[in-house]
Amino acid sequence: MSEQVGITISNHFLQNQQLSPGATGSFTRLLQALVLACKIIQRDVGKAGLVDVLGRSGAINIQGEEVQKLDELANTTIKRRLSASGEVCALASEEEADVIEIPRQYPQGNYIVHFDPLDGSSNIDANVSIGTIFSIYRRLSPPDSESTNQDVLQPGIKQVGAGYIIYGSSCILVFSTGQGVNGFTLDPSIGEFLLSHPNIKTPRRGKIYSINEGNYTYWDEGTRNYINYIKEGYSEHGVHYTSRYIGSIVADFHRNLLYGGIFLYPADLKDPLKPQGKLRLMCEANPLAYIIEQAGGVASTGTERILDIEPTYIHQRVPLIIGSPDDVALYQEFLRRERTWPQA
Repeated sequence: MSEQVGITISNHFLQNQQLSPGATGSFTRLLQALVLACKIIQRDVGKAGLVDVLGRSGAINIQGEEVQKLDELANTTIKRRLSASGEVCALASEEEADVIEIPRQYPQGNYIVHFDPLDGSSNIDANVSIGTIFSIYRRLSPPDSESTNQDVLQPGIKQVGAGYIIYGSSCILVFSTGQGVNGFTLDPSIGEFLLSHPNIKTPRRGKIYSINEGNYTYWDEGTRNYINYIKEGYSEHGVHYTSRYIGSIVADFHRNLLYGGIFLYPADLKDPLKPQGKLRLMCEANPLAYIIEQAGGVASTGTERILDIEPTYIHQRVPLIIGSPDDVALYQEFLRRERTWPQA
């Protein structure tokens, strides 16, 4: 990957396309469509308080959550831009129950994109950082056929690209195509993303832990013991941890990616209907796992590598433990010692 700080994201795409003999430019066009969608969403987020796009829409999504107005705008924007690119054969959004078929007026491409159009949307009205997460797969079915479940439900290890965009004090796009991780910051004066964080590597051990401690009583014994241990001044390696939890996974993940640390959303008994965890495998856990592994980190359910999970449906949920390798390893050690649930 190029490490020329300040290079535009378009030139970055083209430079890396030239490194792949036989490249047709279709993957580059798909990435450019994603970038355009993100610019549009950033524009809408930036003026959210000035027009009628704040607050709830009144709809309930497939996850049983209230849909924010900006959620709808972001979802529609990404669907339209990716469909019009002519490079996708199917889309899957956190906001929609079923796989999104591409309108017949557009060519059928060779890629499938899973996306969370606006992660952290419950924080929109409070002006907290929110973001988009995306995951790209290459189709397995013949190019001239209809896309299949086999195309849509591939394990994370089969991703050909993944990333996220943070809409905050600055708009940052972080992505990987399997050759390291790079971050680009939007310069609003020229409307271009410029390389600002080349070849990101996460530290082997951090000093930050990110978890919703309001769920403490619902965790298994191993998770509670781990949190108690690091809160009590764990210093075996000279590390004293600090709690940082925003509640917007892209913001929490991005901070820990750069500074080191661990983000945890373990399985819990808060909702007996969702004991397998809250976060979605296809549009949240897999893309972030792809990014962290490319940056030298680890992503796990606590017992299994995220990227190895064989998905069974598009809205499948999993526990997610992700971050610096030594921190994740320590958590897994605690989980192996004791895996019992608290008494009801």
